[in-house]
Amino acid sequence: MIKAKQNHTIDPIDHRREQQVRLKTGEFIRQASRMYQHQFPMIPVLFDLRGRAAGMYKVHNKKRIIRYNPYLFAKYFDDNFTTTVPHEVAHYVVDMLYGCSRVKPHGVEWQQVMLSLGAEPRATGSYDLSGIPIRRQQRHIYQCACTLHRISTVRHNKILRGQANYYCRNCNSALISVDSEK
Repeated sequence: MIKAKQNHTIDPIDHRREQQVRLKTGEFIRQASRMYQHQFPMIPVLFDLRGRAAGMYKVHNKKRIIRYNPYLFAKYFDDNFTTTVPHEVAHYVVDMLYGCSRVKPHGVEWQQVMLSLGAEPRATGSYDLSGIPIRRQQRHIYQCACTLHRISTVRHNKILRGQANYYCRNCNSALISVDSEK
């Protein structure tokens, strides 16, 4: 684990370093274009990610973006510059070559792209998060026949949309929202 240098709230990455990260992201995309003989278009790079993740490649409504955590980049700039940037570009390249739904997120294809970019194919970072604003998910109270359960907002919303049902592992009865009469 990389240890923190301070124990106060970290300021987000400054504009100069943001530009360095954007340029490095573009360099890796151009490098991948040459290596794979495929023109990968430049995509937006945002510094709006919060929480524990240093970076994220995302496709939403057929729009591709790379998101970086400005706080983790500020605190661990050198490490993120050399590991997170190629990590997210590799996800983008794999998506463009194979499609995200056809391969594992950190599978063989992703590992090969990471190696071709000159980066170690490491799936996750290990950072001391003191001073980093962390997004905490709200938990929702549900009950079964034997106890109360706290479930995540993601699962709660799936239940509300009728996309999922969850059952107790002990009594096998359906989980029902305590707030269901609202």
